Amino acid sequence: MTHSLPLRDDVVALFPGQGSLAGRAGVPWRESAHWPLVDKISEASDMDVAYLLLEAGDDEVVRTDRAQIATFALSLVGYHELLDRGMRPRYLLGHSLGEFSALVASGLLSVEDGARLIAVRGVAMAAAAQEIEGSMVAVMGGDVAARENLYALSGVWVANINGTGQIVVSGTREGLDFLLVNHRELGWRRVTTLAVGGAFHSPLMASAQAALDDALSSVDWGTTDHVVIANVDGVAHSSAAEWRDLLSRQLTSPVQFLDATLALPAAVTMSVELPPSGVLTGLTKRIRDFERQVSPATPLELQEMTL
Repeated sequence: MTHSLPLRDDVVALFPGQGSLAGRAGVPWRESAHWPLVDKISEASDMDVAYLLLEAGDDEVVRTDRAQIATFALSLVGYHELLDRGMRPRYLLGHSLGEFSALVASGLLSVEDGARLIAVRGVAMAAAAQEIEGSMVAVMGGDVAARENLYALSGVWVANINGTGQIVVSGTREGLDFLLVNHRELGWRRVTTLAVGGAFHSPLMASAQAALDDALSSVDWGTTDHVVIANVDGVAHSSAAEWRDLLSRQLTSPVQFLDATLALPAAVTMSVELPPSGVLTGLTKRIRDFERQVSPATPLELQEMTL
């Protein structure tokens, strides 16, 4: 994606993951001039993304193979609306699935390749989840010792490091049951079971890598003048070879969202979270200070904001 707008060095765009989506989240965005992106993504992914965004209920859109492509599409509609407002952030940061959205926004991936990769990824992850029953749990209020205790558990893996006091773990049913019962003894004040379809960002997703790697091998990569910070290591990368490996590794590696947010330079004083928005704004404000954070839920909210 190329654009004549100057880059804003003081702004980061945040691209959410699949846990941000709710039923009918696309309704407020239906009249956007960029809604045809949804049709393009539907064709590339061979899925009716408009239905998922406009008609499907909460129970339907939480499915991994549906939530990912729908979230991706809505984020890109919102990003193009942001460009129309005259803002083009230099820094782009996605959470898990949102990393694909950020790469498309940067121009490193085309919309079509991004949609195709996400469709393959979603189906492969759903299939891996069927092989071994697993889920995810958020643990909160722990210290360094509590974090070390997680690594010692059997059948439990750290999946998302979302802040100093909020970590998401993936695991087998037995491993997570043990954690839920014994979390206080392990040093965590609170635990919450997440409504997800599998043990993502853990070794239980290993069988999904072959399908994603095959799809990644056929991507035509572009170039970018944006800075995209990776989930796997919290470092900015720009080459095709690096991103091909990073997106593959992301399936079984923890999302280092804490480190990625801290990697933003001090000059970044504003964040804009693209739809379906809210979750990442809540996470980032607990990690570092911003002068301003916005998360428009509708085009009208975006239009009324002073950017």
